[in-house]
Amino acid sequence: MQRFSMKQLIILLTVTLTGVLWSVIFHQPLVIGFLPGFLFLVYLSIQIKQSVKQVFMISIRGVNKTKVVILILFLVSFLLPSWYLSGTIEQMVKIALNLINPHYFYVLTFISAMVFSMLLGTTVGTLSAIGIPILGTAVILNLQAEIVAGALVSGAFVGDRTSPFSSAHQLLAHTIELPVKKQWNAMLITTLISVVVSFLFYGSFDFFSDVTIRYSAPLRWSDLSLIKFIPPIILLLLVLFRVSIIYAFLTSIISAGIISLIEGVALVEIVHAFWNGIDGLGGGFIQMYELLLFLAVAGAYNGLLEELKVIQPYLDKWLQSSTSLTGDTFKTLLATLLISFIAANQTLPIILTGRSFLPHWSSKYGKAELARVMGDTTMIFPGIVPWSVLAIMCSTIVGIPILEYLPYASFLWFLPCLTLTVSLFKHVRKSKSIASA
Repeated sequence: MQRFSMKQLIILLTVTLTGVLWSVIFHQPLVIGFLPGFLFLVYLSIQIKQSVKQVFMISIRGVNKTKVVILILFLVSFLLPSWYLSGTIEQMVKIALNLINPHYFYVLTFISAMVFSMLLGTTVGTLSAIGIPILGTAVILNLQAEIVAGALVSGAFVGDRTSPFSSAHQLLAHTIELPVKKQWNAMLITTLISVVVSFLFYGSFDFFSDVTIRYSAPLRWSDLSLIKFIPPIILLLLVLFRVSIIYAFLTSIISAGIISLIEGVALVEIVHAFWNGIDGLGGGFIQMYELLLFLAVAGAYNGLLEELKVIQPYLDKWLQSSTSLTGDTFKTLLATLLISFIAANQTLPIILTGRSFLPHWSSKYGKAELARVMGDTTMIFPGIVPWSVLAIMCSTIVGIPILEYLPYASFLWFLPCLTLTVSLFKHVRKSKSIASA
């Protein structure tokens, strides 16, 4: 297969990034900004002797790989309206107001999300299970929703990156051919340090917060209705028992819709809420369809990148001039960040970075070091890049734009800095031991 030239690759990256940045800066639909990059990639694919039919079939295979994500976000658009109409959100907020100490709200939010994510192994499942009631409670307590969303996403990523139940964690272990237990141990130090730093980060907001906290009246359990707990309980149990998140969402939505009808909500009102969302809360298909189109185009784009090996030959050469653990860590960080910028998912950066850099890292430092570096960068960057599928899903579920909560998602931006520091420390320590020998 004919290879893409460096000039073609640079132009492709420029067109793609310019388009998505334009969308983010000017608040235009991502699908519009991403389309020029995709069309240019199609043009380049044809230029290297790929037929139109081949390009089309590769693109379709790429879209098929993202169909689960598209379906999840499609269902997410109905989750909040269904829970709102059934009275589930109101009841969960009442309970949260009485169980969570408002003076430690940010820290408790981070810890709750971290514990749930370690059990569930999924960012989406964690945010779906506890994000809505916690954010609803934060609004009532006059707390900053951006900080709460940052704490939720940070906690959710602890498990998404670290939990043995996480599919991304398993994929990384499989890609770099390292047992899950050894990979977990390799990530342990940076995980513990980052969790402690995040705990102190959110604790400082709790300590210095000047917001006026309004306490609710004591909760009377007689005011609660057991039937209204059914939608979140179904969602949580199905996710815990490893049932597909799609079935979990669908079952929860259907149960909430039935409860809404029992509570006297008219069918036309339910349909209207599912289509338009809830005023002040969001949700609804009308708010989601542009995003779903973007995911389809991004899937096709990623399919072409992967099957035509657009980037991989250049990654293979990236480490040839490496001289130290610190330098290799920095190069790996830059390479995986670049892949995350142009690949709008979490899977492709893990596979491309892992398979391309594995021979070099395993021979010079060992697979465990690569696991640490990729766990602190490759696993995190898809939650930072605003047009990444995972970042979009997080932002959609919490209802806060990513650029607003990202400064408060300490776990995401601290880990890449920490892993560079750890590599530098190990390099210096090794140099001193060699010098003293």
